[in-house]
Amino acid sequence: MKTIKPDAEQTWKQLEDDTVPRLRLSVNDRAVYYHLLRHTRLEGKRQIRFSVRGLSRSVRISDRPLRDAVRQLLWHGVLRLIRRSMAGHVVEVRLPDEVRTTRPSKVEARKLAERRNAMNFEETDFMGSSQLRQAIHARESERCFYCMRRIPAVVRCLDHVVPRVRHGRNSYRNLVSCCLNCNSRKGDRHAADFLRWLYRDSRLTARELSARLRALRALGSGKLRPRLPVAATSAFLSDRMAYIEPKP
Repeated sequence: MKTIKPDAEQTWKQLEDDTVPRLRLSVNDRAVYYHLLRHTRLEGKRQIRFSVRGLSRSVRISDRPLRDAVRQLLWHGVLRLIRRSMAGHVVEVRLPDEVRTTRPSKVEARKLAERRNAMNFEETDFMGSSQLRQAIHARESERCFYCMRRIPAVVRCLDHVVPRVRHGRNSYRNLVSCCLNCNSRKGDRHAADFLRWLYRDSRLTARELSARLRALRALGSGKLRPRLPVAATSAFLSDRMAYIEPKP
């Protein structure tokens, strides 16, 4: 979408003299804002699509600090999220004089917190702690996701639907609880391919195969979210709320 190009010199003066000190933007926040502003409003556009990895390469900031910077800019209203998908983010970039001068109310902050927690949940590394790993096991009701047999704790493990060697993530969408036997047999195959192999090997019936493939699609679409333990949930929320609670 085309828009009127602002005066670049005036925009930069407003940014440096007012926006940066008023919002207390960090070096990373400023680098991300400068880059997005340069490739949108200063070129007559309002919106931009970017992936975290691509933006990380462009501004030379690693993924985690870059995600934090984007969250901060969204929180301050410098960016407005239009759409978020696996393909990337679409955001509207606002000029310094378009950024609101007051922070959101506590009610607005809570709503932002809920939306942001949902985003952070998608990015959580579920291999990062024993509580998060246990949440995946509990989601499968202590049964192997592949062969559906009940498995004791001593012989169960987590498996990547898309293997790590194929750039599979540690997301709840890509992790399942399974038995050691299935884990070793699956190897570096995709989960769907392994399920079909189990069917051909007469380890699953046609009905079971169909049910497992439906579960796999539900997993990939985010419908099988694990329930976090109370302690893990409290730590998760308190860590994220630090980004959105209004400062006195």
